[in-house]
Parts: sequence; structure tokens; C-alpha cells
Amino acid sequence: MVHVQDIDVLGDYVDNSLNEIDAVFLDLDGTIYLGGELIPGALEFLQRCNDRGVKRFFLSNNSSRSVNQYLEKLQGFGIPAEPADVLLSTHDLLSWLNKNNITKTWLIGTDGMKTMLEVQGIVTDSDTPEYVVLGYDTEINYHKIAQASIYLHQGVPLVASHPDMVCPSPDGGLPDVGAYLAMLKATTGVEPIHITGKPNAGMILHKIEELGLSPERCAMVGDRLYTDIAMANRAGCVGILVLSGEATMEDVALLEETAEQFPTLIVDSVASLL
Repeated sequence: MVHVQDIDVLGDYVDNSLNEIDAVFLDLDGTIYLGGELIPGALEFLQRCNDRGVKRFFLSNNSSRSVNQYLEKLQGFGIPAEPADVLLSTHDLLSWLNKNNITKTWLIGTDGMKTMLEVQGIVTDSDTPEYVVLGYDTEINYHKIAQASIYLHQGVPLVASHPDMVCPSPDGGLPDVGAYLAMLKATTGVEPIHITGKPNAGMILHKIEELGLSPERCAMVGDRLYTDIAMANRAGCVGILVLSGEATMEDVALLEETAEQFPTLIVDSVASLL
């Protein structure tokens, strides 16, 4: 295990100026903002990215919002962003559903997620679903849960948008998809046959390949070890942990140095980068 006192918060492994980085992929909740408040120094960091010519993209496992809703939130913070700048676990889920020719589902998800699926021709309230689809539903109700449980008992398989146990907030972690999965397993005994989103490397590698960049010259910046940093390591990118959200130095200290969740660099927040 790693001892906290042996870790330099500004990183022993990669200089926090990130001189060798061409693109940064940024988690949102806990990294750029926390709830309705910007992380101090986030705007200045994004300006430094622009000044340096470092491409920046926003990644989120949070499937409760559509791309347009994320753009509205980012722009409300004064952050200029376009649809191509936002990569969601819902995109990874849609790719998986399309790859498997799934068109009929029962969705536990928000209206924003429902819209993203239906635009792609996927029915979200089918009487004969091929899959129960679970997203981060901040509009969840008993009808959605009960009907999903009935389908799962009937043998309909389950797929989830991402594995996050909690969604960070200024008041503490809120129940996320991982917590909903635990509830459904307690009710039905069913495990998902697939979970999309971070830490699946494809969520970031698709964009890196599209940009024609090398993974080792790209950085993933986030506040979760088991999604953000694990994905960075799986993809061969620099994994930068910020301590402004979920993970703590104590969490890092519990890891083996060979663990896929072990970060390349640790900083207090994005304010310390570039």
C-alpha cells in the first residue's frame, strides 16, 4: 500500500504544468463544478488551456442530463462549449445499444436521457423490452422501479449507463446508478450484463482516435479513482486526480501502486494545473 506521507500532492510523476499534453478530458461534477458552484480557479484553468492551445473536452458519467442541458449549465457558468465538446456515458450506452441492435427498452432515466435515446430510434417504454436500461435518474419514481423489477423477474436483461455509486454534491454524496443497481439486485437478484461509461477506455479512446492524438499525450482529469483514473490507465492516458470532489488522499493511500486506480498526478483542484 501507499503511505499518504509518501505522495506529493502536486505530483511526483508528471509536472503539473503538463507541457507534454495536447488535450485534457475533464470530468464535470467534482472537477469543474460542485453542485451549482464552480470549483475556484476552474475558469482560469480553462483559459490557460485556450492560451496554450490545449484541446479540452468535458466528460461525465452523469446520464441525468442531455448534451443540450450540459451546454446550458456550462454556458451559465461562462464556459464556452459546443456539442462536440461534451462526452457522456449516454453516448457510450447508445453506441452499445446500436451495436447490439437494441431498439426496445424499459428506461429508468430522466427526460433528458429519454430524449437522447428516442432521437436515436430507441423506444424507452416498451411493453416487450429487450433490455431494462438504468441511468442516473434524478426524476425516479416507484412506477419505473416496480415495472423494471417485473421485467427483470421475467428474465429481461439489465444494462446500466455507468457504475458510479454516488454523485458528489456540496452536502455529500447522493445516490447514483451504483446505488440503484444495489437496490435492483436486492429486489431481483439480477446483475447488469454490461455497464457503459467510465472506466471503459472506449469512452475516451474514440475521441482521441478521431483527433489523431496519442493517448500518452492526453490527460484525464477527475475526482474519482474507480472511474476517471481507472479509465485513464486503461486508455494509456495521464490520470490526474483532483481532490475537489469524491476521492481523498486516504483513498489513494489504500491503493497498491500497481492498481489501475492509481493516479499519475494528484492536485488539490484544476486551479493547480497548467
